[in-house]
Amino acid sequence: MERIAHDGVLVVGAGLAGLSAALAAAPRKALVLTGAPINHGCSSAWAQGGVAAALSHDDAAELHARDTVAAGAGLVDRAMARLLAEEGADAVRLLADLGAPFDRTADGGFAQSLEAAHSRARVARVKGDQAGRAIMEAVSAAALAARHVTVRPGFKLRGLLQDAQGRVRGVIAQHKNKLVEITAPAVVLATGGIGGLYAVTTTPAELRGEGLGLAALAGAVIGDPEFVQFHPTAIDIGRDPAPLATEALRGEGAKLINGAGEAFMSSYHPDAELAPRDVVARAIHAELQAGRGAFLDAREAVGGHFPHEFPAVFAACLSGGIDPRKQPIPVAPACHYHMGGIVTDAHGRTTLDGLYAAGEAASTGVHGANRLASNSLLEAAVFGRRAGEAAREETAPEGRPLKVAPAPELPHAALQTLRQAMSRDAGVIRDADGLTRLLGEVDALEARYGRAPELIAARMVGACALERQESRGGHFRADFPELGPAKRTFVTLSDIPASAALRFAAE
Repeated sequence: MERIAHDGVLVVGAGLAGLSAALAAAPRKALVLTGAPINHGCSSAWAQGGVAAALSHDDAAELHARDTVAAGAGLVDRAMARLLAEEGADAVRLLADLGAPFDRTADGGFAQSLEAAHSRARVARVKGDQAGRAIMEAVSAAALAARHVTVRPGFKLRGLLQDAQGRVRGVIAQHKNKLVEITAPAVVLATGGIGGLYAVTTTPAELRGEGLGLAALAGAVIGDPEFVQFHPTAIDIGRDPAPLATEALRGEGAKLINGAGEAFMSSYHPDAELAPRDVVARAIHAELQAGRGAFLDAREAVGGHFPHEFPAVFAACLSGGIDPRKQPIPVAPACHYHMGGIVTDAHGRTTLDGLYAAGEAASTGVHGANRLASNSLLEAAVFGRRAGEAAREETAPEGRPLKVAPAPELPHAALQTLRQAMSRDAGVIRDADGLTRLLGEVDALEARYGRAPELIAARMVGACALERQESRGGHFRADFPELGPAKRTFVTLSDIPASAALRFAAE
């Protein structure tokens, strides 16, 4: 096995969180490993709405924090939400300084959109639905130009190196079918979410929870893995991943209608189209299950302005034979964001020495049970920078890490079986029978293929969803529809028996 010793910060993942950490690591060297070419295979580049921050004269960080706490359905860490909101405006300005071409008002301020559950229009955007791509182009250019940053594409994370004390000392990665051992004083996991574990997702298929799974295998504490956010309005044209119809369309006045042309959201929530995402997702799910169909009608709200105001949505619709200027857009809920992840403090430190996490792979506590719209890019920027600043202070201990075998890989057919099971049993609506069935599938796949990180991540979601006997935020149990005690989940893999399905089924 090839061995590389990196004297600096080792970052796994090249989305906004990973590159923010790498840039912030200066003057220490930062080595960034990414499976896909830079600016590909990360959710950051696919984000449409924008970045939420208190940037206008009628807004304040306190209001942004309050909305974040309200959306999180009782589980948001208030101190972390306040930190995110207080540092949010400067984070957006920094992105603008790096070259992100945010839309501006006539007086040079940031043009901002209203999205669901925000009390103010505070989402800084780029050409309506181009924020993620434009921001990532600017940040990627800055990282590639930075003398202290080296980006190495084509590397897949296969394991974490630890010493006898459990400290993370580096990673095992795969490059061109060869394994490479890379040691470093600090590792930052910015490996994204778990969308690729679901059959219907709006995120890159490469994001399958491997960072979470490998951290769990190493003994890290995982927070709130049962809380998965389903975007209400994935464009239902049979694509995998599904293209997204940004929430900003509903902010502009687009209406959700059924096949009979009837607007239905007001019968589900008083805020109608601007209700929290979990409510909208379940409403659309209910309409689809009832056979009435679900469509986003933006003909009047956007109409002829689609090509230049929402070009990504317009192009996706046309590719599926839909002209959104003249036709309602068929929509369905899809896995969009994971509120859970590897537990960190305000500086990205996990419960394992030497290991940091940032972005969707992390659980900072700012999202609670239901992420507030457009807080994800902000969290990646704010906490990615904080993780990079903290990780640069780490020094390598003496001695070599222990030898660690790479985690097994899950074959394509097995992954597809898992994806179908996750969408069926750990989706928008869950119950004990379905979650028990899911864990049985995971048991069978693990028995055949070993403890692949994707299976570990799926087990954490399923077992903790089964344990949480209430409905809250993105987690809805048909057999426990009421709220229970407001308590976050903190769990290690050792807390979950390998045969979790059998244990819960017997109780």
